[in-house]
Amino acid sequence: MSDRAVLHVKGRVLVGPDDVRDELWVVGGRISYERPTGARDIRTVEGWALPGLVDAHCHVGLDAHGPVPDDVSEKQALTDREAGTLLIRDAGSPSDTRWIDDRADLPKIIRAGRHIARTRRYIRNYAHEIEPEDLVAYVAQEARRGDGWVKLVGDWIDRETGDLGACWPREAAAAAIAEAHRLGARVTAHCFAEDSLRDLVEAGIDCVEHATGLTEETIPLFASRGVAIVPTLVNIATFPQLAAGGEAKFPRWSAHMRALHERRYDTVRAAYDAGVPVYVGTDAGGSLAHGLVAGEVAELVTAGIPPVEALSATAWGARRWLGRPGLDEGAPADLVVYEGDPRADVRVLAAPRRVVLDGRVVG
Repeated sequence: MSDRAVLHVKGRVLVGPDDVRDELWVVGGRISYERPTGARDIRTVEGWALPGLVDAHCHVGLDAHGPVPDDVSEKQALTDREAGTLLIRDAGSPSDTRWIDDRADLPKIIRAGRHIARTRRYIRNYAHEIEPEDLVAYVAQEARRGDGWVKLVGDWIDRETGDLGACWPREAAAAAIAEAHRLGARVTAHCFAEDSLRDLVEAGIDCVEHATGLTEETIPLFASRGVAIVPTLVNIATFPQLAAGGEAKFPRWSAHMRALHERRYDTVRAAYDAGVPVYVGTDAGGSLAHGLVAGEVAELVTAGIPPVEALSATAWGARRWLGRPGLDEGAPADLVVYEGDPRADVRVLAAPRRVVLDGRVVG
């Protein structure tokens, strides 16, 4: 398809959950709902169109051991693209992936800089490992390096207690989050357990990743403050395996991880029912493969979130949360076309018919 060609998407265009149109046109890489005059080189794609999917917790440039070469990062991004993910919030990576911004064929990335963790309290080679007195300075550094987000490690296994434990005193977290906000960045944090959540929310955090430790005491606090969660249920599914691997050395931690896993669906549903914003994220790029966005949407539905709301968590609502357009007039044409109506069955997300990025059919 040439740069001057016009793409005609017809069938059902899901501009929003209740805004369904019969067709759209792509002219010069941009969306239009008016047929262009004099168009001759027209390619037609039929099906059910959604905005390009969002993976709001994804790590391009990272694997289980740390940073990866650019060719591996490219394969990760292409795998996500093939799955329909066209917008990624990279929730922490030690790799410099800015070169991807110059590639019109790769998903758009919103970066959170590098993880910021407590010394010896996270995965080796992933994070800046620091102490609380340095937290403000490192948050400022990563706020300037990122794209409007900073990523903290809110809790991790404490070898002295043999269980998950909070990493930051509330005062240090509050000062660091205030500095990020001053610089125009939002802050999110990796949190598995219960005891880091209240301090981080009361310190002003904007989002929590995983959030398996939410309880009936902290869920209302999240809801009242508008703090979002990205549950990464496809990652939480690995907790029993992780627990088995650590059983001999950290039995208390292992039991805790199993308990968090067992109640994961109840936790997510309770948060959703209370009005906590929930978004799709896979945690791809650590030990998990890329391209899992359809599986995460299905997991949210399994947890009890209505299918249209689970779709919004990776489409209309997620894009609005991240400040990026959907299928709006004049917006970049980033969209995915499916065989059937994903509102009726989210499983159709696993098989995109066509992927369109910046107006070009790339899959």
